Amino acid sequence: MRYIFYSSMLLLVFLTGIESSAAPFKRIVTLGGAITETVNALGFGAQIVAVDVTSEYPDFVKKLPKVSRNRSISAEGIMAFRPDLVIAPYGDVPAALVQQLQASGIRFVALKQEYSVKGAITFIKAVGDVLGVAEKAQVLAKQTELRIQSALTKTRSNKKKPRVLFIYARGTGTMTVAGKGSNMEAIINLAGGYNAIQEFNRYKSYSTEALVSANPDVILMFDFGLKSLGGVKGIMGMPGVEFTKAGKNNQIVAMDGDLLINFSVRLDQAILALNKILMEYGG
Repeated sequence: MRYIFYSSMLLLVFLTGIESSAAPFKRIVTLGGAITETVNALGFGAQIVAVDVTSEYPDFVKKLPKVSRNRSISAEGIMAFRPDLVIAPYGDVPAALVQQLQASGIRFVALKQEYSVKGAITFIKAVGDVLGVAEKAQVLAKQTELRIQSALTKTRSNKKKPRVLFIYARGTGTMTVAGKGSNMEAIINLAGGYNAIQEFNRYKSYSTEALVSANPDVILMFDFGLKSLGGVKGIMGMPGVEFTKAGKNNQIVAMDGDLLINFSVRLDQAILALNKILMEYGG
């Protein structure tokens, strides 16, 4: 096993039993939405035999077998699909499971993303290196970068910068809000907004005090999260919401989570889609 550090320390690849000049893969398991989308964009969609529950795009992926019904995976669950390559987000797969895959002769690669424009471009190139199509990945990365820069030109022309509070929810028992340095803060900033939570980093449990103090112009959620709380009506009934600008103006919005946190080949689409909402409802 070995470590490879990519430029500017943006992305770390952890490999077991794989060389950069690997032969074409025939059976690939992808464990992450961004990974699945990028592998497909590089022409290997037909070789993907199974995915994890976070992989929903493009449409054909929804019909692919899942390695588990939740985020918990096992070596047996993966090996059942007889893959010759498994690609996963860095840190998501326990070392013991990696060792089991390696012992079975399965190549394993872990990729670490940085949630930025530069990170997205580096990520695309890294996936291309893993698949042995570096030149094709260079072209895709350049095309993606041009689209992103075009999107950013539009967002930078907007003068208002609405305060956005992102709430991650899977029912009332599981709610967190995005703070500084989170992937959601990154996409909010790129889309022309301002993350309303600056008092802590990453994600923390939702509280009424934090909500009222943040006083967002817009409350943003993933579509499945809004649904889990009973829709806009359910959010409006939560303590403190009525005292925020978002609550007073009924500015509760939901978007496709897979798109927002992709930070790969669809980053430009995410920027433009969120920007459109923020300019319509924010400020």
